[in-house]
Amino acid sequence: MKLTQQHIEDDNKKNLTSQNNQYNFLADSLTSKGYDVNSIINKLSEFQVAIPSWALGAGGTRFGRFSFYGEPSTLEQKIEDVGILHSLTQTAGAVSLHIPWDIPSDYNAIKEKAGALGIQFDSVNSNTFQDQKNAKESYKYGSLSNTSKAVRDQAIQHNIDVINIGNKLGSKSLTVWLADGSSFPGQNNFQTALQNTQDSLKEIYKGLPDDWKLLIEYKPYEPNFYSTVIQDWGTSFMLANECGEKAFSLVDLGHHLPNSNIEQIVSVLMLKGKLGGFHFNDSKYGDDDLTVGSIKPYSLFLIFNELVYGMENNPQNPDLAWMIDASHNVKDPLEDLLQSLEAIQEAYAKALLVDQKALRTAQLENDVTKCQEILQGAFRTDVRPLLAAARLKTGGAINPIESYRNLAVRAALIKERGKNTIATGL
Repeated sequence: MKLTQQHIEDDNKKNLTSQNNQYNFLADSLTSKGYDVNSIINKLSEFQVAIPSWALGAGGTRFGRFSFYGEPSTLEQKIEDVGILHSLTQTAGAVSLHIPWDIPSDYNAIKEKAGALGIQFDSVNSNTFQDQKNAKESYKYGSLSNTSKAVRDQAIQHNIDVINIGNKLGSKSLTVWLADGSSFPGQNNFQTALQNTQDSLKEIYKGLPDDWKLLIEYKPYEPNFYSTVIQDWGTSFMLANECGEKAFSLVDLGHHLPNSNIEQIVSVLMLKGKLGGFHFNDSKYGDDDLTVGSIKPYSLFLIFNELVYGMENNPQNPDLAWMIDASHNVKDPLEDLLQSLEAIQEAYAKALLVDQKALRTAQLENDVTKCQEILQGAFRTDVRPLLAAARLKTGGAINPIESYRNLAVRAALIKERGKNTIATGL
């Protein structure tokens, strides 16, 4: 299924007057305070977030998975779904593939389909947390950290194969997340596991094209609950430094212990020029992979405040890769992703409203109350008319969720694909 510009324009008509009224009111208010509203709209319009190929179907838990009708069963259909999201929001202009879940059978055809929908290929993701069919070695006791050289060599080669696949598609980065760790004390030698991982990552790094990045993800626990080899941002940062200037840390919002100060982590990594990318989601207890902004919207805003500051003041840090990494256990996956895209844009827009000069002055004067007022003033602003204006400027929907339902997208997908299709991946 493909949404046409006419579909969206027709659906926008009933909300256009209300949107114009709300936008004009907000724009006048912001302009009177010295904000460049057009500049904010342009930044929102340019901000793109990658959709992971594995998140276009229903998610699951350790106990079960409940499929959602009309799921995409092929990579071609997944790209079509990303096209739907991009048509509605104009902010989902990239797809991130997970290998071997989504290996193209015809690279030229896949690139043509994606290009026709305005979709680029973002970071490619390797998979050494599952044993694959016909694999000679098993990752049961780890991959890049394994005590067996044969297992490590297999995992290294897989990552190099993923780089080659991504290179054919136009990707420019490899994301590595390891499930490696131990479930019981004494199971692993911590130093040996870390040294093996470091040596393995260096071998993968050698296979990077000159214009690529290596993004190293981290996670404090799960699937191993005693120790994880790359358990925190410091370990990721250290490994990135050991690999070289093309290696960076990747921050997943769910990959932190409760109440971790993620905005401080973001700030430090950008200062050191080593923040490579972001995986957006939300959580209540752990790595819940919930809809972005559904639990901690203020925390998301504070993170974006540091990101906006870093993008303006840390030229030593590269352009960031943005991606949603969520699991849609009970929602329509496309509706969940639309909500996440909206939450990300909302947090970004609010962060753009922070008066950084005034905040810096208040910080230097130790005016704690003023600092809080500046931040919360931006956070309390209803920026949704700005988001809608940015979408209108680029041909998107005023209200993506509403348009998605008005245009009966899910019903059309079910009619086209049936009720029994199952997406690869999560």
